[in-house]
Formats: sequence, C-alpha cells, structure tokens
Amino acid sequence: MFTAQDVAKLREITGAGMMDCKKALTATDGDMEKAGEFLREQGISVVAKKAGRIASEGAVASAVSANGKIGALCELNCESDFVGKSPAFQKLCGDVAAAVVSADPADLDALLSAAAEGGTVAELITAATASIGEKLSLRRFVRQQIALGREESYIHMGGKIGVLLEVETSQCLNANSEFITMCHDIAMHIAAISPKYVYESEVPQSEIDKEKEIIKAQLANDPANKSKPEAILEKMAGGKIKKFIKEVCLVEQEYVKDASLTVGAFVAQNAKKFGCDIKIVRFSKFIMGEGLEKKSDNLAEEVAKMQVK
Repeated sequence: MFTAQDVAKLREITGAGMMDCKKALTATDGDMEKAGEFLREQGISVVAKKAGRIASEGAVASAVSANGKIGALCELNCESDFVGKSPAFQKLCGDVAAAVVSADPADLDALLSAAAEGGTVAELITAATASIGEKLSLRRFVRQQIALGREESYIHMGGKIGVLLEVETSQCLNANSEFITMCHDIAMHIAAISPKYVYESEVPQSEIDKEKEIIKAQLANDPANKSKPEAILEKMAGGKIKKFIKEVCLVEQEYVKDASLTVGAFVAQNAKKFGCDIKIVRFSKFIMGEGLEKKSDNLAEEVAKMQVK
C-alpha cells in the first residue's frame, strides 16, 4: 500500500507526472526504489534526469471558449528562453490552457490528469520533455466563468505577461466586435499599468492604513512642512491617499489609450453606446517566472571547479 504523500514524493524525486507515479507505485506494491526503476523502464527516465534543473523560463498562455463565457490562463516553465519561444512549447502551453477551459480542474494534480489533445496533460508534458530536451513544469493556472458577459484574454510578448478579464453585461454582446475590442483593450491596459484591484471597495483597510502611515512619515520628514498645523498635514495625507487609490484601482486609472478618460468612464461610455449595463467583475494577471528562482551562471565558480587541487 502507499499514500498520496508517497505519490508526491516519487513525483518530486523523478519529475514524472502524478498518474505515472501512481501507476508505478501500484505496479511495485509501494516500493519507492522499484517504482523509480519501473518509471525508467517505461521510458520516463528522461524526465527524472532533468528533475534537479531550474525551470525558470517559459510562457503564460490563454484560452477562451467559443461562446466567450469561460477563460483560462496557465503558466508552464522550461529552462531556456529559446525553448520558451519555440512553436512546440507554445503549442503545449495552448493545449494545456484549453484543457483548463474544458476540464474545469480543481487543482494542478487534477489538471495533470485531465484530457488534452493527444493524451492527458501529464502525458503531453512528459512527451514534450523528452522531445525538447529540457525540464518542463506546470506551475499554475486560473479559470474564470461568467453566466452573462465575456472572459477576454491578452497575452503580451509571446507569453511574458497574461491577463484574463471578466466583464458582466445585462445582455449578450459576445457577437459584437466593438464590445470584444473594448474588453481586449482593457485587458491590454491591465497588462501595461498593473492595477491591484478593480474597485476602491476591494482595497483592504489595512493596506490603506499602512500607506497613510508612510505618507504621514514622509510629510513629517519634509522640512517644508515643519510649520504647518496638524489639520493641514492630515488634509495633505488625505489627498495623497486618494491618489494612491487611483493608482491601484482599475476603474480609477487613466485609460492607457485615452488619458482624458478613466477606465471606469471608458466602460460607461461604451455601455451607453451599446445600450446595456456593463461591469468589470475581476481580472487575473500572470507574469511569467514571477517569484521563481532564476538560473545564474558564475564563471569564477566554474573556473575554480576546474582547477586541480
């Protein structure tokens, strides 16, 4: 017998997919060493040999259902920027994103076992690892679905940044090319300007309080404010907080394609034109490799290792 923790451990050791590890442990009555040998015998050793490498390059990909109501982002990582830009890797990323849309997986393990074009997602990644020759790993995904409205995606620079935007409407506009363009342009704005929230009501009070503390300290440390009364400093701090809100909230930001409008005003303008209610609900944004350990080459260390002791 074996546990889910055993499957996870074998997966970490070998780099093989979850289902492959489960099959190996089943075939070997839970013997970890024999399971590793079983995987090698099944031709999956190429993944194990690459498991210790750093996969910090890659791409973010997206997929949207034909009716525009389901969207997905996913991030796959590889070892080199060259592979990350290759057609084979880009296709793999697209296939995985499409699997997120169709399978609605609960987590990464569920996604790995989900059906995709040509096999399960885990099988596609294993096969691609063997053919491409680098360690590949599925890092994260998000799936959004709306009853009436649109899920719109935007991918920047071949997968360096990905955005998935959810827009609710009071009537179906998904056949309207102008509405689709509006959604796409707002998704592009998010990629460029990086808001943290959609509305002011979403900003945690703790974040506002922290920002206010910083602003007050800045004002107090400015010699020009030494003679100003507390009430004036409080008013100045309030003005800076309003500016902070405009910077972090999507609907308050100046629209990147027309600085005379906020994003909220741009949406309202289009709602009037289309004759229906339009509301931005939420967005997700992935920056490829964000937070990952990056591979670094240290020439001095390499030379030192080559010297005879």
